[in-house]
Amino acid sequence: MTTRAMSVAGVMSGTSADGIDVAAVRIAPGKRPKLTLLAHEHFAYSAAIRRAVLAAMNAQSTSTAELARLNWRLGLAYAEAVKETAKRHNLRFDLIGCHGQTLYHQARAEKYAGRKFACTWQAGEAQAIAAELGVPVVSNFRPADMLAGGQGAPLVPLLDYVLFAEAKRGRVLQNIGGIANLTAIPAGAAPGKVIAFDTGPGNMVIDWLAQRLFDKPFDRNGALAARGTVIEPVLKDALRHSYFKTRPPKTAGREQFGRAYAAEFLDKCLAQSKCPNDALATATALTVETIVRSYARDARGRMKSRDVDFIVSGGGARNRTLMKMLAARLEPLGCTLRDSDAFGLPAEAKEAVAFALLAWRTWHRLPGNVPTATGANREVILGQVTYA
Repeated sequence: MTTRAMSVAGVMSGTSADGIDVAAVRIAPGKRPKLTLLAHEHFAYSAAIRRAVLAAMNAQSTSTAELARLNWRLGLAYAEAVKETAKRHNLRFDLIGCHGQTLYHQARAEKYAGRKFACTWQAGEAQAIAAELGVPVVSNFRPADMLAGGQGAPLVPLLDYVLFAEAKRGRVLQNIGGIANLTAIPAGAAPGKVIAFDTGPGNMVIDWLAQRLFDKPFDRNGALAARGTVIEPVLKDALRHSYFKTRPPKTAGREQFGRAYAAEFLDKCLAQSKCPNDALATATALTVETIVRSYARDARGRMKSRDVDFIVSGGGARNRTLMKMLAARLEPLGCTLRDSDAFGLPAEAKEAVAFALLAWRTWHRLPGNVPTATGANREVILGQVTYA
């Protein structure tokens, strides 16, 4: 199929469950497709939707009716967000790529009803989006990779390579959303040499503590953590978690670092210090330390250049305390810390842009996964197309 230029809306809602990001992207074909960001908008979930999403993520059991209603309500919310983005910027879209809201992601095979398999579910009814907008939708990106032996994540590395690969300088793209994930691109590397994996919790534990201890949705600018002191015994204990010992490819989510993990983490902090700011400082240090250790152990030796650009995106890029701590730990390793804004890509927009690119590739029957990142045994076309 001959590729063509298209205007694509990428839609992303992450594990932090704070809302919807829409990126309007013009994609032109080429050896490395040319992407032009036309607009980016963020739409916070209503309190009712966020409660429903978090309840579904953390539920030991729920009703079929509740899940069906949430799936459709999210589809309508995504449609509303895309429609409003188009209205604000006077845009028309040829295609929509919607990641959906991950409610469950089991990357490794486990036995269920007599059969062992991996599985995933991203909610958000694609037909509702297509019907509301009159535009085809690509969704459900992860299963094809998983059925090819991969973990269905991370899927952003293809965008990282297209936008950031450089002939003479190694680059690390570190996204800090609810979960933190790393893409390492050695200098002059081909796509097959890209290394990518989830490093562990990003904002997830920090946000939960901010809500529980300070009734704040998140630690704005890291101001709460800045007034605390890291509780070293708790940090040391947290770093013993089995996930941090696992070598890539690997992926994480609320299944490992959600509400139960955060509550246990808080109990351990309070047993050592009654100052709530200390708990925030320790959670921030956990995110930083797991990023640095992951890079040092699993990526640094392959970078092929002494100096490396360490480019941060996601909500964590706005946390000044986290970024200051990260810079202090990475600079001795030869890394220059920057955020993706410096390269013309707003930190909060990157994942939405990634799913615009993946949707464009799916539409043209091109593979979208990076097997060295997900662990798949081959490249595959991702997602399913829903027509308007």
